[in-house]
Amino acid sequence: MSGSRSLAEHLADQLAPLGAVTVHRYFGGWAVRSHGRQFAMVMDTLYFRVDDATRSSYEEAGSVPFSYRAAGREVVVSTYYSVPAEAVDDRSGLCDLARAALA
Repeated sequence: MSGSRSLAEHLADQLAPLGAVTVHRYFGGWAVRSHGRQFAMVMDTLYFRVDDATRSSYEEAGSVPFSYRAAGREVVVSTYYSVPAEAVDDRSGLCDLARAALA
């Protein structure tokens, strides 16, 4: 699994209205932070942090939790869900999702 730096930088540009969005190496991908708080990660896909209040809207949109294989088993990280593809190029919608991930 590897993260695309160009995708991470594109997302940072899309999220500029949030202010102080930075991209940092994170395991095999990139962490996306605003004012020092990580709210997203880019692996092969963009994932936003979710909580009990926002998870169902991601699931209804067909998003899936981040997962990886380790020690012969699949590990599911239910605090990060894939961002719906249509939101990635919709600056306003992406910023709305990011604000919820930061809340």
